[in-house]
Amino acid sequence: MIRLSSISNFGLLSISSLGLVLALGACGSSTPTPPPGGTAGASPGAGGASGGNPGNPGAGAPGPSAGGGPVPTAGTGSGGAPDGTAGAGVGGANPGGAGAAGNSPAAGAGGAPITVNLPPVITSSCSSGTCSGGAGMTFTTDGTVTDSTAAAIVTVADTVIVPKWDGFGAAFNEIGWNVLTTPDMQNAAIKLLFSATDGANFAWGRIPMGASDYATSRYTPEDNAGADPAPNSSESTRPAKDTGLANFSLSRDMTKLIPFIKAAQAVKSDIHFWASPWTPPIWMKTGYAGKTGTAATKPSYYDGGSMSSDAAILTAYAQYYSKFVTGYKDQGINIELVSPQNEPGYEQNYPSCLWDKATYTSWVGTYLGPAMKTLGVRVMLGTLSNNGDGGRKDTDISSAVLADATAKGMVSVVGVQWGVLDAVVGGTTFSGLPIWATEHRCGNYPWMTDSYNKTQAPNDLAYGVESWGYIRDAITKGKVTSYSAWNMVLDKSGLGNDTTRDWKQDALLVADGGKVTPTAAYYVFRHFSQYVAPNAAVLTATGGDAVAFKNPDGSYVVVMYNSGAANPNYVVAVGGKKVQFAMPAAGWATVKVKP
Repeated sequence: MIRLSSISNFGLLSISSLGLVLALGACGSSTPTPPPGGTAGASPGAGGASGGNPGNPGAGAPGPSAGGGPVPTAGTGSGGAPDGTAGAGVGGANPGGAGAAGNSPAAGAGGAPITVNLPPVITSSCSSGTCSGGAGMTFTTDGTVTDSTAAAIVTVADTVIVPKWDGFGAAFNEIGWNVLTTPDMQNAAIKLLFSATDGANFAWGRIPMGASDYATSRYTPEDNAGADPAPNSSESTRPAKDTGLANFSLSRDMTKLIPFIKAAQAVKSDIHFWASPWTPPIWMKTGYAGKTGTAATKPSYYDGGSMSSDAAILTAYAQYYSKFVTGYKDQGINIELVSPQNEPGYEQNYPSCLWDKATYTSWVGTYLGPAMKTLGVRVMLGTLSNNGDGGRKDTDISSAVLADATAKGMVSVVGVQWGVLDAVVGGTTFSGLPIWATEHRCGNYPWMTDSYNKTQAPNDLAYGVESWGYIRDAITKGKVTSYSAWNMVLDKSGLGNDTTRDWKQDALLVADGGKVTPTAAYYVFRHFSQYVAPNAAVLTATGGDAVAFKNPDGSYVVVMYNSGAANPNYVVAVGGKKVQFAMPAAGWATVKVKP
């Protein structure tokens, strides 16, 4: 997350609508941590076959029993993906503490696709006031779609804007899990975020490698479980180099991040993951935010500073990535893509790190890229954010990487956010690489007023409308192939670990008083993410404020915003027919049409 000096305003026209049926691969549940005194997890089922349609799950036999806990259930296998990827078997449910563990997942034979039936249209709107904190939002799933002969307000053409949509996603952060203080709150939040039938159905999850600005405290897996020594001018308090990574441990991640992620897997077993560091281990850097220039309120070696160009340190950092990826894989969490650095052009008073373009290029081409290639993990060129603040441009870094044949050959996608995403919306491209919008702006910007004294993040309708504009323009003008939210859930204050700026950030869900409340921004994301499948095509929509997709199963999804009065006969022309439904005032809708 960054702090920008200005935010663009989005003019909005007039629309809102949603609905769809998704064909999904059959998937098994993740195996949870065994409770004390129970029996072992079941054997995994057979996965779906590679190629063709997703397969039905294979059934695995229950695992061996030992002890007095619940009997384990059979495992299941995930179906093969439409792109030809084989499905994976997953261990059975109800594992216990005393029995033997289930076997490793394995690919197997697949079958016919499983269909998840969703309402043909869903709508959301603010029923009263500004819907601050999410209160007052109305979400409707029982609307009807009928054929129409009237003039269309929105017309969808089969003209492709983006041929392959990679999916919507959001970020896992420690504070998000920390504010879900009861199992009921955890279950409610996970269902709202990841359920295919009753939630946002996010396809991708972003995992921080160490502390982000929404970690409960500063740490990396290499920094003594979060020791945060006070800096001095000579930096003599900086920890000694550990190029052998003797201190590396994922024990901190096991307390919040990994439980958060495994809870998501239990609801959406086919979720994909990518990872990004906000800072390398602090012995790999020099300097810190506030050492020169404006002093930080509470300086930390985690905050800012510059990455070393020393070959031994870069070699160790590549191994750090490898240990992180393999450690998560051992937990059943498969990281498919990594970023070299979050916002390499920003030095902030939260975990961050500056990179010069020569070191970044060498890092990607000579160290990180080859290390990840051996693990079958792709590398992102990003996440790029700074587009001129303080005289730095992350696009200078990306240009250097793309000008180097070795480094360019190691990257498969570009991650952009904030200022660089604005540039992409304005036409900036990256040598034909797919572009992901990796972090949604978080609202409630303190630099935009001289009297910023809000007691909590507003999470209001205005932020929902703003969110709509950013997502719409990123997809239709910037032609991004993925879009991710930032914080999925925060408490009503919305504060992170920034030691200097009082920035109370908005989120998709607000945890307060023992319950979880969806915000307007949540519904904006859900209007897209629940109904648009990975590998969909983005199509042209005219005549209203709309974004259109065609899913791999041939169904059309049209997502719309209506800034005006309610319209009981809102007409959309799509897929060779016209359909109508009731559009709410100042709200959103999604409609799905299967020709």
